[in-house]
Amino acid sequence: MHQPIDLKRLQDFFDPSDIGWKPIALSKKTGKALVAAYVSNRAIMDRLDAVCGPGNWRNEFTAGPNGGLLCGLSIRIVREDGSAEWVTKWDGAENTDVEPVKGGLSSSMRRAAVQWGIGRYLYELPSPWVAVDERGRIAQTPPIPRRFLPKRSGDGAASETPPAPQPAAPDRRKRSAAKDNAAGKPSPTTPRDPDADRYFMPG
Repeated sequence: MHQPIDLKRLQDFFDPSDIGWKPIALSKKTGKALVAAYVSNRAIMDRLDAVCGPGNWRNEFTAGPNGGLLCGLSIRIVREDGSAEWVTKWDGAENTDVEPVKGGLSSSMRRAAVQWGIGRYLYELPSPWVAVDERGRIAQTPPIPRRFLPKRSGDGAASETPPAPQPAAPDRRKRSAAKDNAAGKPSPTTPRDPDADRYFMPG
């Protein structure tokens, strides 16, 4: 009996170390850039190896319109009866300004991977403004929202569970006031700041 590939695992979240950020807009006035998240091609290949097996996926490239590149990402789908077929999904990208051919190959493969659900959730991540250096390089890595973090680490070990909140220490002032009230003593009052209303910000 052949075990079918669980293609849903391709959609799992990536470890933050596999996520990169690229500037898509730059503000010279503020020294910040609007950045978007992307997953590295190495992480995509690792995901395909882990889910499909190294011999059950392949990619191919062909020329696209206007000098761009198209990538076809194929996965060998094995059925329970042992029969199999190759299924290919295509997408493309333009050549990049830096290392045009290499950048075009990488970008087109990432886009083809999205067709299989790999890293598709990254389109839902917010695109924040972050500080950049004088050469426009990102100087601050944006945090990834908790809901987009993997539940398990890349080696299969369970992710760390945040420590449970500790119970708050008892307020000695309240206990003292309670004792005074029980004894019939008036509890001291805190003088009110006459300007308190001026600084109150409603929620």
